[in-house]
Amino acid sequence: MKKNKLTLFIFIALIAGIALGYILNVNSIDVYNQNILNADAKVKSIEVSIVKSTDTTTAQFIQLKADKKLNVKIKKENEEIREKKLEYFTLLSDIFLRLIKMIVAPLVFTTLVVGVAKVGDIKAVGRIGGKTLGWFMAMSLMSLVLGLILVNVFEPGKHMKLSLPDHLVNTGIQKASMSVKDFIAHVFPKSIAESMANNEILQIVVFSLFFGVATAAIGDLGKVVIKAFDAIAHVILKMTGYVMNFAPLAVFGAMTAIIAKQGLSVLNTYAIFIGEFYLGLAILWAVLIFLGFLILKKRIFRLVNDMKEPALLAFSTASSEAAYPKTMMLLERFGCKDKIVSFVLPLGYSFNLDGSMMYMTFASLFIAQAYGIHLGFEQQISMLLILMLTSKGIAGVPRASLVVIAGTIASFNIPEAGLALLIGIDPLLDMGRSATNVVGNSIATAVVSKWEGELKDA
Repeated sequence: MKKNKLTLFIFIALIAGIALGYILNVNSIDVYNQNILNADAKVKSIEVSIVKSTDTTTAQFIQLKADKKLNVKIKKENEEIREKKLEYFTLLSDIFLRLIKMIVAPLVFTTLVVGVAKVGDIKAVGRIGGKTLGWFMAMSLMSLVLGLILVNVFEPGKHMKLSLPDHLVNTGIQKASMSVKDFIAHVFPKSIAESMANNEILQIVVFSLFFGVATAAIGDLGKVVIKAFDAIAHVILKMTGYVMNFAPLAVFGAMTAIIAKQGLSVLNTYAIFIGEFYLGLAILWAVLIFLGFLILKKRIFRLVNDMKEPALLAFSTASSEAAYPKTMMLLERFGCKDKIVSFVLPLGYSFNLDGSMMYMTFASLFIAQAYGIHLGFEQQISMLLILMLTSKGIAGVPRASLVVIAGTIASFNIPEAGLALLIGIDPLLDMGRSATNVVGNSIATAVVSKWEGELKDA
């Protein structure tokens, strides 16, 4: 009953946030949005004139520089005023996400150590790990291929017919050029304290695996550690219950701020792209549920129904992390063994982001289409394989998908400035990606539990 009430409150908060955001956008925020757009358009126009100028000493050139500086200032001032007016709404979601992040690192550490220690010897850890990573890699590849197929079928960027942007356009997103050295540094922690402070899930997973195996190896002495960590994990899960009571307020604040800033017009501007992407996510859900049905039979429908609350929470806050503790509890209630949940779910948050994976190929080729850049079959497959590697373990980076895309498209001579096409609507797309990631990881955990013979009746 309590679970259903919370889901209802989250849904009500979602609708109320959209309604209030629209009212604020029309009555209060739109004037600042218009000022920002006008100033931005003038800056771009002036930049073109500056590039064309041959003599930098003329009065006209000096005036252009002054006008650019003035419009940049106007844009910044209006953005600050807009942020100030929406500050209390963004604070609601910020506080909630901070509380969740406070829980995630110690929860992953304690539950994974207990999970690995209960699994026992290194052979069992390797067996479960092998099955888990096998499923993750197959699902990641399937998601990337689906995104590739859909963007070629729909061709959402084809009708935009944009001219190639000036190289000076800055998207504000740092590209992720993930070398082997960077990847290794991202996987293996130099300090567990630093990893936990930065919520580097993959590094925490690596440390927890070593700690858990070592705990199991020392026999009876390790039982004391397992018992202590198990108790700590239950305390943190109890804390999660308290934090989750604030979820409707966070959803209300997040939705109000997004709609107040972007307005409902953003849905019209990119309606085709957004509609086709969400259709793609629906197809991805159908494929995931079908694959889950092959292994879990009819129980897959019960699982998806159970996951509606964490999926809705992830959707509303555009954060898979926000749904992590609730997902863990519901999977155990569904019948997955705690040691499997503790092992598979944290790995999933680094290696199994199905919604984000589909978006990466979809968005990369959308940008290419928008600028009339044709990529052949071999180039598209190369892009897919690069995304497969560079996306692993980058989940902790803000706007992770855009960061990975920025680092990949440059290799194919696609303008990085094209990311500016997506920045405005990325929060709306991120909502769908986050909810899909939660469902994908839930199905993965249940599947591995079934393979291990550890899926009991709820």
